[in-house]
Amino acid sequence: MLPLPVAAACYSLLDGQMTQESNSRAAQGQVSPATTEGEIYPAAGSARERNCCTSYLPPTAVNSTLRLQALRSTMVPLNISAYIIPATDAHLSEYIAVRDARVRWISGFSGSAGTAVVTQTQALLWTDSRYWIQAEREMDCNWELVRDSSISSITNWLITNIPEGEEIGFDPFLFSIETFKAYDVSLAPGNRILKSLPDNLVDKVWTDRDPVPPDNIFRLPDSMVERTWQMKVEQIRQQIRDNPYKPTAVLLSALDETAWLFNLRGNDIPYNPFFYSYTLLTLDQIWLFVHTERVPEELKLHLNSDCFLENCVQLLAYDSVRTYIETYLTKPKVKVWIGTEYTTRALSELITPEEKVLTSDYSPVLTTKAVKGEKERRILKDAHIRDAVAVMKLLIWLENTVPKGTETELTAARYVNERRSEQEYSKGPSFETISASGPNAALAHYSPTNETSRKLSVDEMYLVDSGGQYLDGTTDITRTVHWGTPTDFQKEAFTRVLMGNIEISRTIFPAKTRGVYMEMLGRRALWEVGLNYGHGTGHGVGNYFGVHEWPVGFQSNNIPFDEGMFTSIEPGYYKENEFGIRIEDVAVVVPVTTKYGNNYMTFEIVSLVPYDRKLIDTSIMSPQQLQWLDEYYRKIRAIMGPVLDRQSLKQEKEWMMRNTEPFVSAGAPATVSSLTVTLLVLCRALFQYLS
Repeated sequence: MLPLPVAAACYSLLDGQMTQESNSRAAQGQVSPATTEGEIYPAAGSARERNCCTSYLPPTAVNSTLRLQALRSTMVPLNISAYIIPATDAHLSEYIAVRDARVRWISGFSGSAGTAVVTQTQALLWTDSRYWIQAEREMDCNWELVRDSSISSITNWLITNIPEGEEIGFDPFLFSIETFKAYDVSLAPGNRILKSLPDNLVDKVWTDRDPVPPDNIFRLPDSMVERTWQMKVEQIRQQIRDNPYKPTAVLLSALDETAWLFNLRGNDIPYNPFFYSYTLLTLDQIWLFVHTERVPEELKLHLNSDCFLENCVQLLAYDSVRTYIETYLTKPKVKVWIGTEYTTRALSELITPEEKVLTSDYSPVLTTKAVKGEKERRILKDAHIRDAVAVMKLLIWLENTVPKGTETELTAARYVNERRSEQEYSKGPSFETISASGPNAALAHYSPTNETSRKLSVDEMYLVDSGGQYLDGTTDITRTVHWGTPTDFQKEAFTRVLMGNIEISRTIFPAKTRGVYMEMLGRRALWEVGLNYGHGTGHGVGNYFGVHEWPVGFQSNNIPFDEGMFTSIEPGYYKENEFGIRIEDVAVVVPVTTKYGNNYMTFEIVSLVPYDRKLIDTSIMSPQQLQWLDEYYRKIRAIMGPVLDRQSLKQEKEWMMRNTEPFVSAGAPATVSSLTVTLLVLCRALFQYLS
């Protein structure tokens, strides 16, 4: 590593200086400045990360010079000294459309988490450790990478670099309520002023930004619906009536809220069946804000949009949401209920005075949606059964083809997507497949590109995290395998990750226990030997929704677990520059009978693909863990055997049976201690010596 002052100088090159030096080095054949705006730089060597001290840029770096110049020109008449650009959309979505990827467009960085700050002389990106290497590969030397993702780090930099009394611009549609408060509480005492600019400045200079997709919004088939939209509306209205703080309306901002409420889906967000929308639901009115030209006549009839009664959905222009909220607030004795996690500053700043707003972490729609009904649980399990067929086909294909040396991370990702597309009700992948071998797997959220895809080898571990969208459910599963001979450390690390997965899966807990109180069970086996992982342990999963369905999971801001909730369980371990391990299953919370207590829960695994046997070291597992594993394998056989038979998948059936052989023989001890193994070895040696 360079000494800090030198490194800072290397990364603080201004646009003009960088262009001038690049042109000079290009004349020497070292780099090329001849990229068009936004194109990647040509390769200058074998290194994958930029080196701004030598002006080396990898082939994946994006030329941001003209884009930054254009953005800075819009900042001057507004008299702002800095502009903050978060990596989200107007609904605070985790996954966003290309047209909303403003951080990516301005900087080249394509990770899902990051915040950019641009001044007249500097451009910086803040992101967490998952994306540091990726950022160094994708940004040019106009940008400085700050290896931190906290708002406090950003505000400290702003206070240090922006003079007192000057204004800092932001788009209020991209700031949550809590995000705005976090910035304001740090900047206001230092007399740095946040300036709300609802017209996004990046959009103003993004001349070829994609338009809103033309695809029509569509309704779910009745066979996939347990509750009609009228039933759901009444369910939420009853919660409004029952709330002791007497709200008169609820405002829905997250895209999955409106989609769930009306049993509708769309194609606006890659991998997520959502459409741009807001809903304002009162006790006697329903206002749905959408791009109305995308609502077909059949759907208007479905929504009763030609009337103005309490169960008639009034279709209003998407961009008119602020105007209608302001109109509603002029009425006497109204109070709007909002969930602070997904309501933007652009909408919350309208709801004044304070007595006209009621806040909770999540809206009643999100908390209601989290608990699946009986039919929703059944069809979501069915989706995982079909999905298991596709994943088994992938693993068999890899076993047969990787030794030939012909497959890559990309071909594996494409293969599993193709196998899923063959399954009934398939609607495509639920996220970009993480197909990672060797050192790439050490990047927890790596996805292969043409530039980074590695050839698969029997000498390396391989991690595949993939999922499918089906009309009846969303899936997400991760398996880690090794086709050769794993090292002792790889086996131990894998087994300890598996032990963490099992410990959470088999735990029994009182209903309404928060996942954060169980999360350490997934880490304990790793902690015992000084290992850990740097991501969350699980997230909610739903019925043809986003693959990360909040507010279910194991984080401190997730709601308590209750019967009918689905969550992933996914501990891992990552050895930098060597390998990565993650084992992910989806589970549903189910009641369990205990000796004394009632109202206790456990997890039932609905993912049905066996783990790689050669990576499991049973000697460090407990009898209870091995018993659980064998029971899980019996379940896979009982469910998947008939499914594979019906599809005439003989090879897949044989593979499944071979990989679900019990680890404990009937009537035998579940495991053998290391002392027992030692005694057996000594006895055998003594016997051979005496004979």
